[in-house]
Amino acid sequence: MSWRPALLILACMLCFVPAIPSRMQKGSSRAADDSYSSALATANRFLHAWQTEDHETGMMMLTDSARQHTTREHLKQFFSSGSRAAFEIKHGRRLNPGEYVFPVVLFGLAEPPSRPYASKIIITKSGDDWAIDRLP
Repeated sequence: MSWRPALLILACMLCFVPAIPSRMQKGSSRAADDSYSSALATANRFLHAWQTEDHETGMMMLTDSARQHTTREHLKQFFSSGSRAAFEIKHGRRLNPGEYVFPVVLFGLAEPPSRPYASKIIITKSGDDWAIDRLP
């Protein structure tokens, strides 16, 4: 009967071992995806340029296609965000190899000033760099 105390101690010890979340057991493909991180960083830099009204940086980050599908006036208006500008980037997803979409919410737009604007931004691989293929 000496095995009962040992079994009781073992059972108590197992109760205090933290459970490993299932996402940790399977491994996260997002953590291993360097492309996702690079695309997310590009989205963040672009929206920071929007927030700080840095027209030059923002324009340099656009693909040729994005530049062709928008007017200079629209770009000028877009990069005139104002002092209360802020943004949120939500979890993105891969559309194709070298292309990601990130839902975004922009705050502090000139019109209307009090309402958040939900949209998405598309980031594509352009040579060795990532670029903005669709403005929010």
